[in-house]
Amino acid sequence: MTARVLVAGIGNIFLSDDGFGVEVVRRLAQRELPADVEVVDIGIRGVHLAYQLLDGYEALLIIDAAPRGGTPGDLYLIEPDLALIPEDDGSLLNAHGMQPDAVLALIKTMARDQSERVIERVLVVGCEPECVDEGMGLSAPVVAAVDAAVDMVLHALEHELRDTKVRGT
Repeated sequence: MTARVLVAGIGNIFLSDDGFGVEVVRRLAQRELPADVEVVDIGIRGVHLAYQLLDGYEALLIIDAAPRGGTPGDLYLIEPDLALIPEDDGSLLNAHGMQPDAVLALIKTMARDQSERVIERVLVVGCEPECVDEGMGLSAPVVAAVDAAVDMVLHALEHELRDTKVRGT
């Protein structure tokens, strides 16, 4: 891989399965990854993620709970169309509760303000939650999906993001 990639675990560990992304990046941090891959636990700090992306990453891989109507524990690999994400008009800004789409909107606005494109590609590894009520710990189906999600992230880093262009090339 030649592009700098940020792998970001998103979620609130106090809302049961919403902590999925945080658990996956905790396990990824124990792995040996290429030097151009950085793994971070963003948690609920969406604004922090937006500003971190200004440090020169070409790709972002978000890991998060993703309710899409499937069976709890189902995994999804999603590539949002960045062209369809609107810029942030200020109404989405919430430092402690920004969803990934709001983060991407803020990034798009910040890139416009700097007259540059911040990232080339975004992938989301999502897991269908069973429960996002207050409580600590993942449900059994989501716990069972964590290792497969780690494998999905590693595969995406090796195959899906390998051809991401490095700025200036």
